[in-house]
Amino acid sequence: MTEITQLIATIKLRLKAAGMTYRDVAQALGLSEPSVKRLLAGGRLTVERLAQFCDLLGLTMAELLQEAEFSAPRLHKLTREQEAQLVSDEKLLLVAVCALNHWSLEDMVTAYRLSKTECIKNLLVLDRMGLMHLKPGDRIRLLVARDFDWLPDGPIRQFFLQQGLPDFMDSGFDGSDETMHFAHGMLTKSAYAQLRVELDRMRSKLAALHNESAAAPLTEKRGTALLLAMRVWEPDAFSALKRR
Repeated sequence: MTEITQLIATIKLRLKAAGMTYRDVAQALGLSEPSVKRLLAGGRLTVERLAQFCDLLGLTMAELLQEAEFSAPRLHKLTREQEAQLVSDEKLLLVAVCALNHWSLEDMVTAYRLSKTECIKNLLVLDRMGLMHLKPGDRIRLLVARDFDWLPDGPIRQFFLQQGLPDFMDSGFDGSDETMHFAHGMLTKSAYAQLRVELDRMRSKLAALHNESAAAPLTEKRGTALLLAMRVWEPDAFSALKRR
């Protein structure tokens, strides 16, 4: 799906949500109903006409473009080869994470010891991998979902277990911006399934809040990690006391 196609799809969704028909749009824009249909079918929107649609929907141009970007179809799972390539190069992984967090190339160069050339080189690698498109003006169009699923026992999960998790857990979790909770209960299979759904909702909530924060300046945001884990488990010390 091209960017203009996605933009028109977003306009149509917004019109439907507002309960507006093509006739309503035609009257508001001073056009005939067939003309509106052609505009939203042929993808020949001028900047002026796009601005009119934004006014009609009560959006700024930037808000409409951002909504179209976030609603574009994305990859929700990578191949094993893509995962392996990501974790094989420290700088490639860094640039990928920054891109997923909607950092600009300038943000990356300012925050990390990376040259502009290094960033572009790695962004082009990500482009060839099919994870994003590097557009004119060094703009980044993501093709992978922000909260894509790791492959079970895949390269990313193994990388996280070996390097990410020990680093993440190296804290007392007693700071003003840290928290850790642990809970245990005896659940039926049905209750366990319900709890898993709630964990998925929490993960989706983090992704939604991330998108809501995307327009804020980088100086007003902080990288925030949420670890969600659940397993049928009994401490080894308890298992050792069980009657055989």
